Amino acid sequence: MKPFKFNPLLKQTIWGGNKIIPFKNLHQRIENVGESWEISGVRDNETIVIDGEFAGRSLNDVLQELKGKLVGEDNYKRFGNEFPLLIKFIDARQDLSIQVHPTDEIAKRQGKERGKTEMWYLMDSDSDAKLRSGLKMAITPQQYKEMVENDTILDSIAEYEVKEGDCFFLPAGRIHSIGKGCFLAEIQQTSDVTYRIYDFKRKDKDGNYRELHTKEAAESINFSVENDYRTEYTPMKNQGVSLVHCPYFNTAVYDLDEPMTLDYSELDSFVVLIGLKGEGSFVDNEGTETRFNAGETILLPATTQTIKIEGTIKFLETYV
Repeated sequence: MKPFKFNPLLKQTIWGGNKIIPFKNLHQRIENVGESWEISGVRDNETIVIDGEFAGRSLNDVLQELKGKLVGEDNYKRFGNEFPLLIKFIDARQDLSIQVHPTDEIAKRQGKERGKTEMWYLMDSDSDAKLRSGLKMAITPQQYKEMVENDTILDSIAEYEVKEGDCFFLPAGRIHSIGKGCFLAEIQQTSDVTYRIYDFKRKDKDGNYRELHTKEAAESINFSVENDYRTEYTPMKNQGVSLVHCPYFNTAVYDLDEPMTLDYSELDSFVVLIGLKGEGSFVDNEGTETRFNAGETILLPATTQTIKIEGTIKFLETYV
């Protein structure tokens, strides 16, 4: 079975910038693209296979046919006919709203299908790029509501100056916001449940304030405080460096300038490769050669045993 590439779903937003189109080398003229949904099984937002035997078919349609051969037998038992990860590139020309996502347990209590745990990996962002992640001071749910009402909620959230290579893990319940100038890859549970806490008093194109979800957010926030919410790791050449290991995904970063073979023979899962920088190609154990460049996201089916990568390329590897 060959690796899969998909047509991205480009999302225009009021805060979107102009980095995604050239990064992905797309020959389109679209302004304010805030997100590129690279691999998505979200209902009504499913990505479509570009070529090969399954060209023109949606991700979940292919999954329904291939089942465990695509995602792994245990993953298929766990998630059924919905692909478990949503992969995005995000370009923020302005600050995004302050948000939180519920855990699976809380989401179900609130009538949602599941919660959302995610992670960010910063790419070539603006020199003054910042983001917010986690509470920096202890507050109660009542204080939280008061701070939202009196526009001081930002005072309670940790803010970081960020650069290429920075990584943040965002377990469900952690308050967060992507800031102006950030360009990043996002890996998350397949869920579009987002509770907007604060939106800087901005109005939409029709002159209306965007809806806030203060009550649902209060039920979802983890009010614990940590010293540092950035993921610490040591970058290394020509080997995988683990970034995140959690029940929903496992992610590593590779920065290669010499050939390397990745062995997935003992892994009962699909693998997603997210191109960050450079260009290269790989050959799988069936002899299929695939070009793999920055801006591309590739899905390796669970039947893939090995791939040998050549070129000068930096990428994320993630699986469940």
